[in-house]
Amino acid sequence: MAETYQSKKLFCFGLGFSGSALAGEARRKGWNISGTFREYPPADAWIKAGIQSHGFNGKSRSPEVENAVREASHVLVTIPPQKVEGEVVLRYFEKIITDSPCLQWLGYLSTTGVYGNRNGEWVDETSELKPEFDHQHRRAQAEADWLNLYLSQRVPVHIFRLGGIYGPGRNLLDRVRKKVARRIDRPGLVFNRIHVEDVIQTLMASMERPNPGEVYNVVDDLPSDPSEAVRFACELLKAEVPPLISLEDAGLSAMARGFYLTNKRVRNEKIKQSLGIKFRYPDYKAGLISLLENERKM
Repeated sequence: MAETYQSKKLFCFGLGFSGSALAGEARRKGWNISGTFREYPPADAWIKAGIQSHGFNGKSRSPEVENAVREASHVLVTIPPQKVEGEVVLRYFEKIITDSPCLQWLGYLSTTGVYGNRNGEWVDETSELKPEFDHQHRRAQAEADWLNLYLSQRVPVHIFRLGGIYGPGRNLLDRVRKKVARRIDRPGLVFNRIHVEDVIQTLMASMERPNPGEVYNVVDDLPSDPSEAVRFACELLKAEVPPLISLEDAGLSAMARGFYLTNKRVRNEKIKQSLGIKFRYPDYKAGLISLLENERKM
């Protein structure tokens, strides 16, 4: 096990919510970490933590980023495909990634949105993709492009389709406190969430056991009604429960509106069986209770 961490170098395209969480966990285990920020320079906390950081706005590349990617043993891509530029990591770094002498694992974070609307029916990794909205089509195309890199060049690509991610600093408790949580009246609507800690344990498990070309759903055990989740968060905080409003009156963006028009239940057996995942937070209730308890301990 002498090789385990000292020689492992993780590069994250996008040190946002999930990328930062993975970087922090890998750093605690002794990995060498580097990655990109849209806005540069990054927070002092990352500098103090020893994270090598680079600016990348999706419109150009730099020799510094090229060298870091070339030296990485593991690469995580969290940047979503752009409306005009498309899959920017592939656009600017495909050859660097393809020719990398060190790469053992590449993870691409996608979403369960690629399944589209199933009117509440169950889907798994073998289900046909049925994207309906532009952002879903872009995700499905990005997945296909990354998997083609595995098929044509044997790049060790792994696809992770995530549910609604939440965790410290990004959750319903915060939205209720800020009075921006809304309950939209969509009877029968359900979707899966996933706590960021369970996302990270899934990614770490995959990095320990690479299986290139695989696709994984990363979702919890409880597809649930978003309006009831808001109610539960309000009850935890002893806050007033907002009234139900219609989708038409919600004033949502096109992407957010699409979220409320896609209804499905996503299976997660594959990550349990293939990667040995045991959820720390099997549903949003356990996750929100834990977040509140941790806040009160601080």
